[in-house]
Amino acid sequence: QVQVAESGGGLVQPGGSLRLSCTASGNIAIITAVRWFRQAPGKQREWVATITRAGSTTYTDSVKGRFTVSGNAKDTVYLQMNTLKPEDTAVYYCRADGRNTYWGQGTQVTVSS
Repeated sequence: QVQVAESGGGLVQPGGSLRLSCTASGNIAIITAVRWFRQAPGKQREWVATITRAGSTTYTDSVKGRFTVSGNAKDTVYLQMNTLKPEDTAVYYCRADGRNTYWGQGTQVTVSS
């Protein structure tokens, strides 16, 4: 089993920055990739970024050049979010992938003046 927890959300003005953290515990040796998702009010959950154990990263088009995922894709992964926009407002979730998928509880990010 793997337990996942996100932290670092909050309220930020447009153009500002936040760094989210995703911490995994338990049987972390089985994790092969960590992915970030987000869900805005009234919308479906969408994939944001991925980092693999090998260090490969991929991003959805809307965050390329603004968000950076880093970490060891094992016990700690970060999502650095710069130049935030109101449309980035959502609950952000971390998911650890191994034999199964393991979700965190989410952290709220609100971008507003």
